[in-house]
Amino acid sequence: MLDDNGVIIADSLAILVYAARKIGPSHWLPSDPVAEANVQRWLSVAAGKIAYGACAARLITVFGAPFDPQEVIERAHASLVVMEKTLETQRWIAGTDEPSIADIALYSYVERAPEGNVDLSGYPRVLAWLRQVEALPGFIPFQRTRAGLEG
Repeated sequence: MLDDNGVIIADSLAILVYAARKIGPSHWLPSDPVAEANVQRWLSVAAGKIAYGACAARLITVFGAPFDPQEVIERAHASLVVMEKTLETQRWIAGTDEPSIADIALYSYVERAPEGNVDLSGYPRVLAWLRQVEALPGFIPFQRTRAGLEG
């Protein structure tokens, strides 16, 4: 949750959009309609397919969530295949010249996917993209758990 002098934003993706707009024109949320649509598309993927795939798989191993492991891991891999293909022709997930909030939105779920037994080794472009995000100025790594493939 974000409290910006009384403006309360309670959703992580909404916080990203709010912060990007509040900062003003920047590469994080482009104002060009095509670029912004591409960013929005990937925000939808983060909130949908990735959240109900890689994120859900992690919730099973870390928090004991009652999801079907096979189903969510298969869903995670389906999304990773799309990301891998997308990253064949572009450096950042939304096709922008610089990173966007789409990269930030997807990063956490994908990077922690091995904690949900989602093997990332078959996705070299996704792995390279993760390292690019980690190389951004001010990046702070996540704490690791002893779950899934990370354990």
